[in-house]
Amino acid sequence: MKERREQIVADLKSLPKIDLHRHLEGSLRLETLLEIARKYRLNVPTKDLEALRPFVQVTNDPPTHEAFLGKFEVLRHFYRSPEMIDRLVYEAVADAAADHVKYLELRFSPQALSRVRGFSMADAADWVIASVSRAEADFDIQVGLIVTLVRHDPLPQAQQVAEIAFARFGKGIVGLDLAGDEVKFPSRPFTPLFKEAREVGLGITVHAGEWASAFGVREAILDLFANRVGHGVRTLENSEILQLVRERQTAFEVCLTSNLQTGVVHEMDHHPLVDMLDVGLLATINTDDPSISNCTLSDEYEIALEQLKIGYPALRQTIMNAASSAFLPPAKRQDLIERFDGLLPTALSLDGRSPASLSQV
Repeated sequence: MKERREQIVADLKSLPKIDLHRHLEGSLRLETLLEIARKYRLNVPTKDLEALRPFVQVTNDPPTHEAFLGKFEVLRHFYRSPEMIDRLVYEAVADAAADHVKYLELRFSPQALSRVRGFSMADAADWVIASVSRAEADFDIQVGLIVTLVRHDPLPQAQQVAEIAFARFGKGIVGLDLAGDEVKFPSRPFTPLFKEAREVGLGITVHAGEWASAFGVREAILDLFANRVGHGVRTLENSEILQLVRERQTAFEVCLTSNLQTGVVHEMDHHPLVDMLDVGLLATINTDDPSISNCTLSDEYEIALEQLKIGYPALRQTIMNAASSAFLPPAKRQDLIERFDGLLPTALSLDGRSPASLSQV
């Protein structure tokens, strides 16, 4: 049993992967955070890693989005210098590559990186771009950056951040995102910014249909021109919106572990991913915040196979869905599709067993 389990884990880790929904600020090595906390005497426990962990990672927290978002409030105090930001970004990409992620879209908030120390947001964005470029050269990974606007930030600041993204489109930046508390803060005030993003040519993704209703998904598509929806698991609650996303071929960035930790789902066995795939939605599997959630993309694949029992053919399809939804120019996106179609095995095997039987081990 143990050997078989280890083989499953090894097989899944070796799969080439695509992660379209990963936040930089939720992808930081805890060991590095502890080092920063000690060096700069931050107001968090620094005795050892386990003392720090509950402040920056979900442990015994209640399954609410408030508790989850609270980790980011702590993490923004760790961006103490350009050199530290460079290191954190580089390590985040390195960790993705170590999990055999071959194509990564990493989203980040220049305002979060700059707020505590008063850095220029434009400078912070350039530090991230430079660090990612260096990591791409050192590891076998392709990375596109998505700039994230936050619903509860002031609109003038969001305008500044969006302009930073517009100016750097094609220079490391591939998309614009809207995140934050969708329950308390509507998306419509951001419509002009996303209209301009569409005109510039940026890919657009919006967090919606996660903590609030399916109507947020409709707003994301019709008001913010979203090509993709972050999470979107509540889309299934409304048949008209379900029809809309199928007509528009909207892709969904599903994040299993974080959905459980934020209370979007109460039991993993009942996660909507299964139904999303059954009705033909372009669902993809992603990590969201691997260090906050203490997960890897391989872990998320294992959950999909073993707990949701979707089978390897469906898992493979989610990866191909991700390739077809990447924020790349059409020719490069087609190259990515063909590359992954060639890289991904048509079946996984374990002692001659079929992929569907992996969940029974």
